[in-house]
Amino acid sequence: MLTAADVAAARERIRDHIRTTPLVQADPASLTGDSAEGGADAASSVWFKLEQLQHTGSFKARGAFNRILTAAAAGQLTEAGVVAASGGNAGLAVAHAAARQGASARVYVPETAPAVKQAKLAELGATVVATGTKYTDAYDAAAADVAETGALLCHAYDQPEICAGQGTLGAELLDQTGGVDTILVAVGGGGLLAGIAAATEGHARVVGVEPATIPTLHTALAAGAPVDVDVSGVAADSLGATRIGEIAHSVATRTGVSSVLVDDADIVAARALLWRKFRLVVEHGTAAAPAALLSRAYRPADGERVAVVLCGANTDPSDLA
Repeated sequence: MLTAADVAAARERIRDHIRTTPLVQADPASLTGDSAEGGADAASSVWFKLEQLQHTGSFKARGAFNRILTAAAAGQLTEAGVVAASGGNAGLAVAHAAARQGASARVYVPETAPAVKQAKLAELGATVVATGTKYTDAYDAAAADVAETGALLCHAYDQPEICAGQGTLGAELLDQTGGVDTILVAVGGGGLLAGIAAATEGHARVVGVEPATIPTLHTALAAGAPVDVDVSGVAADSLGATRIGEIAHSVATRTGVSSVLVDDADIVAARALLWRKFRLVVEHGTAAAPAALLSRAYRPADGERVAVVLCGANTDPSDLA
């Protein structure tokens, strides 16, 4: 069971290996088209957590360092190196963390992974293996590698050390803000959601925001268990897990996490707004979280303090001009 104590231990372990990312406060009215009741402007404050400034451009470095440093302390990091399956961001983080520990990294990605992410993986020294068209194809190939070589597997989102590491973002956010009522976070496989919900349990509500085309959490909450969903849409490269992780589902159920869905058009609009009004570049998956406010899929109560996690920026910005 993932708890705040696990996150606190991870925070101490990775403290010297990650960046403390900044917050910026936004005018709530800037995130809604008008002043109708129940819009984002009802909130007393909206904070953006700029985690896209983390090492390798996403929150994933937190979990990767926690997993690899834990393994190294236990003597589990061998010459076989580290293996990950990832559409991009998790692989980038694993490659970075492994290199910092002097370990080799092999990253299996779907053939649909963005070229910008595959190129960056190679720059970080990882061996990149593109296989299949879905995350599950890459994961099966990575698991076969681990079985053959004895390498350390870094799951993209469903390992306790990974989730605890991601949760350090939530603990950091509470310290920086002095407390918020609600945290909006984009959901794919759910590692970030699980970590933040565990870290902030009893202190803030967590709302998972998903593309309507990839409703992993939404479907799991309705079904009472993780189930497979179809994957499509503009955010599929970063939120493309076919089902929510077991850890994320367990933590979400325990802590009362809720889910809202946003359309691709809302995601595109939110991403453009972040650039136009705040000069913040994020990937489409990240833009799902602010899209919940912009589209009114999530309506803050009067005086509500809201934090929006901007979790990654590994994207081609050429369409933001």
